[in-house]
Amino acid sequence: METGFQLTRNAFGRLVLTTAAGDVCEGVVPVRAFPIAAPDEGISLVGPDGHEAGWIERLDRLPAPQRQLVEEELGRREFMPEIRRIRSVSSFATPSTWQVDTDRGETSLVLWGEEFIRRLGKSGLLIEDSHGIHFLVRDIGALDAASRKLLDRFL
Repeated sequence: METGFQLTRNAFGRLVLTTAAGDVCEGVVPVRAFPIAAPDEGISLVGPDGHEAGWIERLDRLPAPQRQLVEEELGRREFMPEIRRIRSVSSFATPSTWQVDTDRGETSLVLWGEEFIRRLGKSGLLIEDSHGIHFLVRDIGALDAASRKLLDRFL
């Protein structure tokens, strides 16, 4: 188990870090070091001054109440729907509107240009829409054939 600090919420709902030495830092924000490759490993607790106030080696080593606080805070900060299927695209020229199925339901996104599609490793993609929302394609090979065919036109 992770030791050396305590996490609580204050009356305003902000995370409060108390170190083993008794130092208190209000308003810490958890930030994943490797949000896609290892989302539950290496989480920095960043203070309001932008400096690291604490470190979580592995999320599963935290006591359940502290783990829940960190997961809630990460859930508030991170919004990255995972694309499961591409239903259609309005045009193969950009900007284009995509109709997609995600792990959070159906939605549409506007792709401004091919440069807003970034490769992640061998088989992953990160697609940024016109609102700055990042959509994840964890594994291109896991998409159905029609989705891969549409996607290939932009890669």
